Amino acid sequence: MTSPDSSPETLPLEAQVGERLRARGLTLAVAESSTGGLIAERLTDISGSSAYVIGGVVAYADSVKERLLGVQGEMLRAHGAVSTPVAQQMAEGARTLLGTDLAISVTGIAGPTGGTTTKPVGLHFVGLSAAEGAWVRRHVFAGDRRSVRQAAADAALQLLLDCLDGKL
Repeated sequence: MTSPDSSPETLPLEAQVGERLRARGLTLAVAESSTGGLIAERLTDISGSSAYVIGGVVAYADSVKERLLGVQGEMLRAHGAVSTPVAQQMAEGARTLLGTDLAISVTGIAGPTGGTTTKPVGLHFVGLSAAEGAWVRRHVFAGDRRSVRQAAADAALQLLLDCLDGKL
């Protein structure tokens, strides 16, 4: 996996995650809204990722979040799709739906439109579900749509890496 001249810290996040998942025999699901499949794409760009990436759901519409991931409609109405409880339920729903050890989720506002004073463009919630519990991190990223989506994908992979490294 690592070349002789590269340390694990210099590998892309998705490669670091893949090495740890493979070494532990763990499986992963993804639930993506604002990133639109970017995380799944990055993870599956790694050769051999079929050993740990089971699948994912791009849940851009709230109705998909509800129907496929089991996000409660009351939660969406009370907090909005871009919120801590929705990110948590998306991750938990993906883990249950796909029967994996871990699941990560992302919901946010990639921009340049769609922001409000309370939920600005760049706001993202990244969730993680594991047997031990669930975690959500809040981020506000700056930049154009592409860079915000990349930053959100990085944040999700970093949260997963932190979990795998026992930092949660």
